[in-house]
Amino acid sequence: MSDTPSSSPAPARTRIKICGITRVQDARAAAAFGADAIGLVFYPPSARHVSVAQAREIALSLPPFVSVVTLFVNAAPNLVEEVIEQVRPALLQFHGDETPEDCTRYRHPYIRAARMREGLDLLDSASRFSTSQALVLDADQPGYGGGGEVFDWSRIPANVAHPLVLSGGLHAANVTHAIRQLRPWGVDVSSGVEASKGLKSAQRIAEFIAAVRAADL
Repeated sequence: MSDTPSSSPAPARTRIKICGITRVQDARAAAAFGADAIGLVFYPPSARHVSVAQAREIALSLPPFVSVVTLFVNAAPNLVEEVIEQVRPALLQFHGDETPEDCTRYRHPYIRAARMREGLDLLDSASRFSTSQALVLDADQPGYGGGGEVFDWSRIPANVAHPLVLSGGLHAANVTHAIRQLRPWGVDVSSGVEASKGLKSAQRIAEFIAAVRAADL
């Protein structure tokens, strides 16, 4: 396969999202070490689920130029609308079985997860969700992500004309290799920087971001 799975030019700097933030101190640590975005999960079965009030407090604690991404899994429209109003995210992330119409109904920028199961046609997904800002490539597993599993990167075709964000089982020990091999637009990590489920480790965040920056050199 090609070293660059997307036909778009490789970014000069890999963008970093730290997902599954549940505490103000973790959001601030992510920002301090250089994350571009944090992710807030609105999926009650997840250990990383936050309420709208928690999310608003976390979002308001961030310094300038750090984006908030709010993640939904087959959420009721009224919840998505409340989050947009109260949290003011830069991007919505749809991680369930949402259709293109479900994603665009809010007239808000969004990214779409693609669970990399056997037989998935990523080119078709990119075409169907052409209005998305990016596709987030994640392992196909119970619980809609956050399980720390790596998928087979060889499933990524070489000619996806859409920004790709690599997720699924990333951590400081493998992310440099992943970026050098795949050259995604960004990387998205959750369990790989945690002390325990839902609680981030500042040291692991720092190590992960340093490993991403090493890949960009």
